[in-house]
Amino acid sequence: MLDVKQTERSLLQRRNTLSTSLQALLDGLAVLILLLALLFFFNGELTNHYIIMALALLGSMSVIYDRMNIYRHHGTMTKKAFKLLKAWSSAFAFLLLLAFATKHSDTYSRTVIGLLFVFGYFVQVFLHFGFRLLQRHMVSQEANTRALVIGNGALARHLHHRINQNPWMPEEIIGAVLTSDCQENQDKSNAVELPVLGKLEDIKALIKRHEIQTIYIAVSLDSSPMIQQIYFDLLNENVNIHWAPNIFALNLINHSVKELAGIPILTLSETPLIGTHLLLKTIEDRVLSLLMLILVSPIMLVTAILIKLESPGPVFFRQERTGWDGENFRIWKFRSMKLHTEENGEVKQATREDPRITKIGRFIRRTSIDELPQLFNVLAGQMSLVGPRPHALQHNIEYSKQIEAYLARHRIKPGITGLAQIRGFRGETKELEQMEKRVKYDLEYINNWSLWLDISILARTPFSLRSGNAY
Repeated sequence: MLDVKQTERSLLQRRNTLSTSLQALLDGLAVLILLLALLFFFNGELTNHYIIMALALLGSMSVIYDRMNIYRHHGTMTKKAFKLLKAWSSAFAFLLLLAFATKHSDTYSRTVIGLLFVFGYFVQVFLHFGFRLLQRHMVSQEANTRALVIGNGALARHLHHRINQNPWMPEEIIGAVLTSDCQENQDKSNAVELPVLGKLEDIKALIKRHEIQTIYIAVSLDSSPMIQQIYFDLLNENVNIHWAPNIFALNLINHSVKELAGIPILTLSETPLIGTHLLLKTIEDRVLSLLMLILVSPIMLVTAILIKLESPGPVFFRQERTGWDGENFRIWKFRSMKLHTEENGEVKQATREDPRITKIGRFIRRTSIDELPQLFNVLAGQMSLVGPRPHALQHNIEYSKQIEAYLARHRIKPGITGLAQIRGFRGETKELEQMEKRVKYDLEYINNWSLWLDISILARTPFSLRSGNAY
């Protein structure tokens, strides 16, 4: 099934590289000029520390703005302003974390930094609003070109809807041309009407009759011979030809389109934690987990004493779990159960009124205090603060046979909390459907990872502890 939200970015590859670069340049210059003005006004000096800070801020803006599609967002200006606030806040959060981690936070003027954040945001909103008005004026001066889409499935209908509803596209899809496959099995799942103008053999006549300048080919991947034939047939026609491969019936993991050594590469599955993204998440994990350990150390100490007093056995429970890229590690937890031996070595999930759980164990499981020792796993680089929860090895074997793309959860580090947990899938999963939804949210997190998403999940985690599934 076509996932509109996740595939929209890949389907509509914009021909606005110049405008995107110009907007990014204007944002960067505006931030630099504002920083210089603030330093001048408050009698500050442009020291090497501020130069390094400016470079770090511009670098984080470049990565985060690109990741959040700030320059490819064509919704309302209100939504654009809100999205820009999230991106700017994420870039600034990275800057502050970096300053704290390198012990240079006292080097900078808090007044300058605070005003840079506030005025920097409003200056960028003003620039983006002005650029949008300029784009609208330029597009209004262009005559709309006409386009046809070959195909009539969900992808073709989505292309038709998105392009025709986009005021920034100087193009209009006026209808569809059916292939033999489309004629036999038309997809009616999408409510958007796509006028059918004819069959594939009529396409040259349709190009002349309707003065078509662009053709979009939206057919399945197994139609390569037909795509090649269409391409050769239309080479002598004065039309632009674009292929939107329908790859979205697959369960894609962080997909993208890129160029490698001049060859177009369609990435179907890739971990988001590479390069700068990995650096950002590593800094986030190490700095925040250290701070959290300092803050919760009294709670951990009291918990350890209570566990030792209530029942014999170790304070901590350690168990093999699968981590990043399938590497196993030993997870730390406070022991919440009496010492026992699993029947036939089978790992059983905790259930309501489980006799194995101690009194203190019931409390720390309900409040997730039992998970706090995993901050040591985060500091060791085995886990992340946010990510898919690591399951027992036996459960991985069991569910990987029943749930599609289950093991794709391991494309990033497992987390103490995650998107699935704040959506209510915390604790015991009695039914297969519950685990399927948990995996769905885990993959959604991987596909949409950003520093802001991590911060949002961490902020919402305390409110998810009221879930009745944890016991």
